[in-house]
Amino acid sequence: MKLTHIAMVLGTTLFAATQVNAHSIKSDVDGSKKQAFDITNASASTDGRLTTFMMEVAGVAGSEKPKAIGKLAGAKVESYVWPTSLDPEVVGFDKKSGILALAITAHPDFDDTPLFDEDGDGNPANDGADWHSHWVVLTEEKACGAGLKVRDVSPGVDLLPATAPMLPIALDSPGMSPILDGKIAKITVPVKDTEMVSFDAVTAELMVHAEGKAPLLCVTGVHDVASGDLSLPGKIMRSE
Repeated sequence: MKLTHIAMVLGTTLFAATQVNAHSIKSDVDGSKKQAFDITNASASTDGRLTTFMMEVAGVAGSEKPKAIGKLAGAKVESYVWPTSLDPEVVGFDKKSGILALAITAHPDFDDTPLFDEDGDGNPANDGADWHSHWVVLTEEKACGAGLKVRDVSPGVDLLPATAPMLPIALDSPGMSPILDGKIAKITVPVKDTEMVSFDAVTAELMVHAEGKAPLLCVTGVHDVASGDLSLPGKIMRSE
């Protein structure tokens, strides 16, 4: 499935002036969007061993989180996401199984990072409300509001990274801490040899299925797409 097709599936009408400059992606401010999710710039760099993804928004990054509903079923997720052209196999998922994306997410109704204690209170099982990182594999799903889902899997059958929380979706919880500071959302991951890999930047809302069925985690709404069409025009550049 081509990425241009996925852009059509998303149904976005985000065709404000967008530029690629030195392989970063710049996008005009759109007053109709929530400022915390209105992307104005996105870039990525690598030193050959580590790769850093950055997103700048018009407002304060991370200032808006979903409201808790007190249960997993129907829980909402807010996210800052970098879809890439990397094969999911790079981080431990099945080869050619979808679009590998790095995400910074927050969701107060569940914790999907059982190995990590993000808020430092000594309990690693109560941290979903704080911003944290995931690798996810995205695939097309017509039943989802925005036409995409986190790929449904069968743990023990489908390949999952060692740090995956063993949910029935292609989601890994690698534990890298994101930085949300002012207008900037940024995260560094230990993935090497990524120079000139393609990427885009997206802000989106997801939701857990109300009955716990597949598709379990849908992309239900897109706040913004840096490129306007999810064409992955950005390139990861070598840092000096």
